[in-house]
Amino acid sequence: MKFEDVYLSSLGTYVPGLVTTEQAVESGWYDADVRKASGLESVAISDSLSAPEMAVLAAKEAIQRSGHTPEDFGALIHSSAYHQGPDGWSPAHYVLANTLNTPITALEIKQGCQGMLSSLAISAHRLACDPRKSAVLLTAADNYSAPLVDRWTTSRLSILGDGAAAVVVSRDGGIAKLLSVASCSVPEMEALHRGSEPIFPPAVTVGRELDYEARVKFWMEEWAKGNTPPIQHPGEVLRKALDEALEDAGIAADEIKRVCHPSATLDALRDQFLDPIGFTLDSGIWEHTSKLGHISAADVFIGLEHVWSTRQVGPGDKVMLFTGSPGFEAGVAIVEIVAEPAE
Repeated sequence: MKFEDVYLSSLGTYVPGLVTTEQAVESGWYDADVRKASGLESVAISDSLSAPEMAVLAAKEAIQRSGHTPEDFGALIHSSAYHQGPDGWSPAHYVLANTLNTPITALEIKQGCQGMLSSLAISAHRLACDPRKSAVLLTAADNYSAPLVDRWTTSRLSILGDGAAAVVVSRDGGIAKLLSVASCSVPEMEALHRGSEPIFPPAVTVGRELDYEARVKFWMEEWAKGNTPPIQHPGEVLRKALDEALEDAGIAADEIKRVCHPSATLDALRDQFLDPIGFTLDSGIWEHTSKLGHISAADVFIGLEHVWSTRQVGPGDKVMLFTGSPGFEAGVAIVEIVAEPAE
């Protein structure tokens, strides 16, 4: 999808305190050999501040930086990967009530780590169809300090981190112009992310822990029996999304200055994502993501705020944001930086 006159007006982030992986090994939470191979240095952990509360903090920062008033906003879209609070409750309206506090629609996107990129596309569509409003507020947040999650061992591909990001999407300019958004999915891979776990009753209602590795083990055992998993290489799926995004943006891959990617172990980041699309580790934000952990949908926007605020990118630079979600689906957004941060 190609976009005209849509901007990231401002960004806001909230990242709690860091716990080093060295400390995790000493505490018996994380295996020493796994730590060494991962390359991960630390992870952001919030013991008590909920995901929606962190989203509010990030959103307030983004709103203040944007210069928009509450009356400018037509919608709020909140993204999450894990449980946000009480069942039957709306975290999106909690964020709305504690930020803009205006009678606009607020909704939640449950698309895992890709939720905020999809929200970006939805917000651009909204602005194109509603000339009365000039802005949409996007938020994403997760907190994995929950009894049914072991952030250190749930996935071999990453350590789950806590935090939040917010973006004000606007027609009135900002720090970056949105050039394109694209996605590609392999729907049969939903079974890969489900494993042998029953769909009903939901795991959390029966006290079952979140365990991605158990699902991987199930399919490895099935493969050994001759039952081939429904799998494609994530990098190939990402490549298709990237090709579409580049075509819609009207640029070539070598015009991309930096890549904002999810936090993952070093091998996973290279093998599953960067190598297949032809980008090096130096083009990405490894030095940043290796310290924060995988903060779900907020990852790439926390990364974008980092490279922009530290002047690693400037006006005219093209930045690619990519991520993936269970399903399997890969998403790409390409933006052009149009403003420098204030001194």
